[in-house]
Amino acid sequence: MSTNRLPEHEQRILDEIERALSRDRRLVRRLRTVRRRRRGPDLSRVAAYAPRPWTVVVLLAVAAALLTAGAVTSRPGVIWAFAAVWPLTLYAAFRLLCRRMRAG
Repeated sequence: MSTNRLPEHEQRILDEIERALSRDRRLVRRLRTVRRRRRGPDLSRVAAYAPRPWTVVVLLAVAAALLTAGAVTSRPGVIWAFAAVWPLTLYAAFRLLCRRMRAG
């Protein structure tokens, strides 16, 4: 991108457009209150997730502890906690392995 100023006639046109837009109060109000609306998770961030090895180890330890506790106690809360942690553990381990395979 060039840092040179616009030619004078193009700068006049741009100034005129900006003046016309700044007179539109509804547009000015909408631009002032614009917020990024979230429509669910940002999948590009999820796909770019690169866990550290210790994160995977901790997740595996928690999943193993919950699996053992769920098998011993048969309490629904423990089983549901394992059901929530296990897919995250698998995904983190998969992403770690993919990263290692790419680097090696």
